[in-house]
Amino acid sequence: MLRIRFSRTGKVGQPSFRIVVAENRAPVKGRYHEMLGHYKPALGKVAVVDKDRVIYWISKGAIPTDSVACLLKKQGMEGMEKYIAPRIKKRAPKGEKKEEKAPVAVAAAPKAEAAPVAAKKEEAPKQEAKTGA
Repeated sequence: MLRIRFSRTGKVGQPSFRIVVAENRAPVKGRYHEMLGHYKPALGKVAVVDKDRVIYWISKGAIPTDSVACLLKKQGMEGMEKYIAPRIKKRAPKGEKKEEKAPVAVAAAPKAEAAPVAAKKEEAPKQEAKTGA
């Protein structure tokens, strides 16, 4: 399956990414079919993308990753919403605490049943420790 994804390049602490079409099981820094653009977040989030080629590869069955789809949506491409995973963020307003679920109470075993088990242990013959001296 083909994926449109990022391939990291650049120095340590100065990331830059290539936007490439590659097999989904290929290594991130491995071979790719075509480079579609680049993204440099260190330079003010500069992105250059060949949109015609992206549309071509999507028509051939390539699926953009969530990160690439978000970037392409910001660049103005239509139809990227179906590739973006929904992000549900439920945050409690300040001052309110989250309601915690009450732990499920485990039904305690009747004491009458527990007593014979203890009695059986006491009835077992005790073995005396043998000393080698």
